[in-house]
Amino acid sequence: MDRYRYRFRSVWRLDFPPDVVFGVLERAGEYPDWWPQVREVTPVDERTGTARFRSVIPYDLVVRARESRNDPRARVLEIGMTGDLEGWARWTLSARGGGTHALYEQEVVVNKPLLRRLAVAGRPFFVANHALMMRAGWRGLRKVLARRHTV
Repeated sequence: MDRYRYRFRSVWRLDFPPDVVFGVLERAGEYPDWWPQVREVTPVDERTGTARFRSVIPYDLVVRARESRNDPRARVLEIGMTGDLEGWARWTLSARGGGTHALYEQEVVVNKPLLRRLAVAGRPFFVANHALMMRAGWRGLRKVLARRHTV
């Protein structure tokens, strides 16, 4: 195992159609409106932006994200990342029971010097921090969907 590499997988179940969920998730510039740990997204061009994240552990991560896939038919969104994290993240949406099964996958290498120094001892905290961030994102997305759309 590479001590600087992380692989995450989260599943969100949402009571809204996949195309509706996709429509919200593809607007990354609006993530700070509903996902508390996504503190800032600054567009660079139509497919690239800079994002700043901060969760329970008091450190900011800054990445440059570039859209590598936006496929509404397959309902897949994917970005490549460089900066404090280097790797990729992907949403894959599918219809499930009248709602949406949203699979989030991420594979990254941590480049931020402080996090690299704390790689072994801090790993359980970093993983828990990510889980808390994902839970807050799920709650925020449910709220924004409920405000904007009816089932």
